[in-house]
Amino acid sequence: MDQYIIRGGNPLVGEVEITGAKNAALAILAASAMTDETVTIENMPDEADTNVLLRTMNDLGIFTHRTSRHIVRINAAKARNMPVDNEGIKKIRASYYLIGALLGKYRRAKVVLPGGCAIGLRPVDQHMKGFAALGATCRIEHGYITAEAKELHGAHIYLDISSVGATINIMMAATMATGQTIIENAAKEPHVVDLANFLNSMGARIKGAGTDVIRIRGVEKLHGTDYAIIPDQIEAGTFMMASAVTRGDITVTNVIPKHLESISAKLKEMGCQITEQDDAVRVVCRDRVRSTHVKTLPYPGFPTDMQPQITVALGLSNGVSIVTESIFENRFKYVDELVSMGASIKVEGSTAIISGVEKYTGAHITAPDLRAGAALVLAGLVADGFTTVDNIHFIERGYEDFYMKLRSLGAIIERLENADERSEQKFRLKYA
Repeated sequence: MDQYIIRGGNPLVGEVEITGAKNAALAILAASAMTDETVTIENMPDEADTNVLLRTMNDLGIFTHRTSRHIVRINAAKARNMPVDNEGIKKIRASYYLIGALLGKYRRAKVVLPGGCAIGLRPVDQHMKGFAALGATCRIEHGYITAEAKELHGAHIYLDISSVGATINIMMAATMATGQTIIENAAKEPHVVDLANFLNSMGARIKGAGTDVIRIRGVEKLHGTDYAIIPDQIEAGTFMMASAVTRGDITVTNVIPKHLESISAKLKEMGCQITEQDDAVRVVCRDRVRSTHVKTLPYPGFPTDMQPQITVALGLSNGVSIVTESIFENRFKYVDELVSMGASIKVEGSTAIISGVEKYTGAHITAPDLRAGAALVLAGLVADGFTTVDNIHFIERGYEDFYMKLRSLGAIIERLENADERSEQKFRLKYA
């Protein structure tokens, strides 16, 4: 089993460059299959989820090639519209983005039901509602979602909930439908806007992305393009929160500060100093953070993907904080691990009541999902003694070079492959 082992106690100081947004990259990769011409995507993160999707696209006959670590060239001229099903794609939520892309291009798609982190229900009813409105017949059978249509036509679609996945999927399918599609109560997240911009660069006609009403005028075909993915809002937020947790001084670079406003606002409430530049944000936290209340909301509210990280920070605050999770019902599974490190947190339904403690203590803990895993690493960075984190494959699904970037900021952390008692002991002796 691969692990991170950490000796806590070092404030993190320095600059860290943020990679391309995982959630935008997954949608854009799927959409790149909608043209037979070559697409070049820059700022592509080199993470487990994006690599799984690239391998799946190869299985479908789509040519993919990393010309460098962060640049991918794709050509889907020889794609085969066959069932999307392999062991890797079953484990990531983005598998369902291929439905909208393949349905739009070929009028038929069959994709295994999505996986991803077990943080709550990820229903596909809004996706299927949108596809049906566009003229497709949809069904779930034997673990697959199948959507097919003789033709796709524009429609007026009102989403019952502001679903990012449904907005993205419907937008892709509608791009190559006949006539105009209007999506109301659309998700406004930055990666929804990035996908719309990418599709527009391929010849799509999409307006209103970033608002709650998106209008799409269908086109017959899309063409090749060169495009750069936006920076990762959640990776940036994680390192910003790392400064608050360790009482550090971290500047995140290659970011869009506008995307980070809800995170910056909470850090200011907690007593951190925030300095924004054109493409960078500096977070300085010299003292114990102040308590505050947080409720996760769709963008531009506080992101659900930042909820575990801010909970770790508030666990060390000087008072009582309340964190309310309004997006996913199982997002507090990491709390037991944090309590084993000395946190004082009581979860009641979708709310965590946090009584700040003076310090955390090192422990052997397990990452339950991607963002909670990253948050537990932050706890280990400030804990007394040594912390070992299992199930780091969850973390590496969405963070490129996570432990290396932490080390560049002064963290004492190593990645142990096939870890055993001997390798852990060697680390402990080295940093005792």
